[in-house]
Amino acid sequence: MLGVGALLRPKSIPTKRGTQAYECGEDPVGSAWIKFNIRFYVVAIIFIIFDVEVAAVLPAATQFKEAVLNGGAGFVFAELFLFVALLVLGLIYCWVRGDLEWVKGVT
Repeated sequence: MLGVGALLRPKSIPTKRGTQAYECGEDPVGSAWIKFNIRFYVVAIIFIIFDVEVAAVLPAATQFKEAVLNGGAGFVFAELFLFVALLVLGLIYCWVRGDLEWVKGVT
């Protein structure tokens, strides 16, 4: 399918305007390729991981009462504990490596 589309679509020649970053109709100021501190990326990834953790744990925690009534509370608790423990170990690992510190010492 992709090959057929590549053969049938009209050929276009890239222009300078077409390859520039879009700045809401304004002329771009500077380059779109700027140096980005990797610490922002690490903090964002850690935030996303723990945000997904909350989205995964809350539904299971709300069903915990039903599991208690049905006799499966131990299994549900063990699953939740293992899941949260693995995430806490990952957080401790990032903390020990110094990935969560904004100002790193020069060594």
